This record gives sequence, C-alpha cells and structure tokens, in this order.
Amino acid sequence: MHDTFPAVPAVDLRSATGTLDVTGPGLPNVRLVRAAGTEADPHIPIGTRDPALLTLTVDGRPAPLRPAKGRLSRRSYRVDVRLDDTRYRLVPCSYGESRLLRDGRRIGELESSGDGRVSADWRDDTEPRPLDVAIGTTLAAAFGTGAQPLWEATLDMVTEFF
Repeated sequence: MHDTFPAVPAVDLRSATGTLDVTGPGLPNVRLVRAAGTEADPHIPIGTRDPALLTLTVDGRPAPLRPAKGRLSRRSYRVDVRLDDTRYRLVPCSYGESRLLRDGRRIGELESSGDGRVSADWRDDTEPRPLDVAIGTTLAAAFGTGAQPLWEATLDMVTEFF
C-alpha cells in the first residue's frame, strides 16, 4: 500500500454546527451538513447517523447517504454513498481503521479518531480516483473509523450486566 496521492484533502469539520467540508487541488468539493437545530451525538463527529438529518453534496450535486445504525457488529457501522453509477462503502475492518470499497472492491483503508484528521493507505493495485479520495475522507472524518469486534462488544455487555 501507499499513502501518497497528488492531492491532500483539506478537512474542515465543525461538529458543533454539523458541517464538514472536504476540498483539495483536483478533488471534487464535498460537503456534509447535519440538519439545523438538531442535537448532536457527541460520539459521532458529524453529530448523527440518521440519514434523514444529513445532506451530502459533491460539487453541489446531492448524493444519497446511508449510514447504518452502529450497534454491535463492525458491519453495523458501515456507511454507504451512491453517486451516479458508483457505490461507495466505508466499513470498519479493525479497531482503528475502516475499509473503503468502490463497487464492492477494496481501494484503501482510512483512519480517523473523530478529530477531523484522516490518514489513508491506498492499495497499490487500485489507483484511487479524486472522487474516491474525497468521498473516503469525508466519510472517515464524519463518522470516524474502526470498531471493536462483535465478540468483544458482547463480552463487554455481559460483564457490565454482572
């Protein structure tokens, strides 16, 4: 894997107001906005996983966004975006990283702890497109990356119960 790309995205995350802008040379401008007047969940950088409260635009065009509820399994933290004929999915693959898929094919791993900074490792055999970089960076910054495995989450719940 490599971690270089001609354009390094600039991320402007404003959790309190629920806005996120990702820009950069050669990249499409991506903006994610939480509905005004909604209470922010402090565990989610953009403040919610409710798709009815989020608006995603890419160069001014709306893009359907579907974050899953985020429950016990890693897969429940996935986020899906569809733009034209391309489908993106960001899904946790370890404690700290999430895998970015384009049309079901893994193109890289991203890491963000929720502070607006995102690092990426792009697969050598899949040259990332500018749209890939912009969408992946936006999703990682907005929702964070990584999750604990189901067995560990279940064990934590059981031990807290007793």
